[in-house]
Amino acid sequence: MTTTEPTGPSFADLAERAAARRDRPAYGHDALITCDRLVRIFSADGVEVQALQGLDLLVREGELMALVGASGSGKSTLMNILAGLDTPTAGAARVSGHDLLTMNAKDRLRYRRDTVGFVWQQTARNLLPYLTAAQNVTLPMQLTGTRKSRRAQSERALELLELLGVADCRARRPYQMSGGQQQRVAIAVALANAPAVLLADEPTGELDSHTAEQIFAAFRTANEHLGTTVVIVTHDQAVAGEVRRTVAIRDGRTSTEVLRRTEVDATTGHETVVAREYAMLDRAGRLQLPAEYTEALGMRDRVALELEPDHIGIWPDDSEHG
Repeated sequence: MTTTEPTGPSFADLAERAAARRDRPAYGHDALITCDRLVRIFSADGVEVQALQGLDLLVREGELMALVGASGSGKSTLMNILAGLDTPTAGAARVSGHDLLTMNAKDRLRYRRDTVGFVWQQTARNLLPYLTAAQNVTLPMQLTGTRKSRRAQSERALELLELLGVADCRARRPYQMSGGQQQRVAIAVALANAPAVLLADEPTGELDSHTAEQIFAAFRTANEHLGTTVVIVTHDQAVAGEVRRTVAIRDGRTSTEVLRRTEVDATTGHETVVAREYAMLDRAGRLQLPAEYTEALGMRDRVALELEPDHIGIWPDDSEHG
């Protein structure tokens, strides 16, 4: 019996696989948030800083996801753009059908009132100190010019406060509430006009771990009960580990994703969460390998590649240099 070494796929095989992939529904077709080669350049004292360097991101409607990254990675810049608080320098960005690069000031104001809700890290920044919790939640409905009666607005505010477990705070002003209660009221404020997307920038950064769990539970409630798409920027790995999808941003680009799924043992019925990490591949075929991977194998400057039938092998450069 003779054996032969496996050979790599032919160009015809590769073309057939590529054609099959093109026939699949594209992720972007049903994406609520689409960022394509997004660039944001800041200039200060004659020095240009590229906060975003061709970032790509797709978020489906109904997702609950986290964005993570080191300080200066660009994640807060991205959130400000998605919130309509900042404008991209180049690229494309769309949220719920809105083109963020072409909106004028009036469009941007309407977008912030109707399409996105935003929760800041600083609890004091989210609420007006002289209004009660219920009044804070009612205010966005009044500002947007909704035709709801005052009674309907009050009922909506109370429903949101009850949903998030802070109905007992409805007559309290912010100074009469704990930090965790203030953040849950802030989430209710952000949800007042039923936004398509709820954005939160480090919403648990000023809170202890137990209170942070309560805040994340509030985001999960908004996602599951209201169907709101939720995107959270966080450095808290405990929070990031609670979502199905975590996207890491490095040097102004999306670098890796962690996708989590629940598997059930057919024999015992026991549920286990399985996580798998993926590197993001851009249109030029570039990817960012996790730093801990390349450092562990001493990979620098260049690596060896080999095309296999079902994968690409990547090894440290072992060539001899004269």
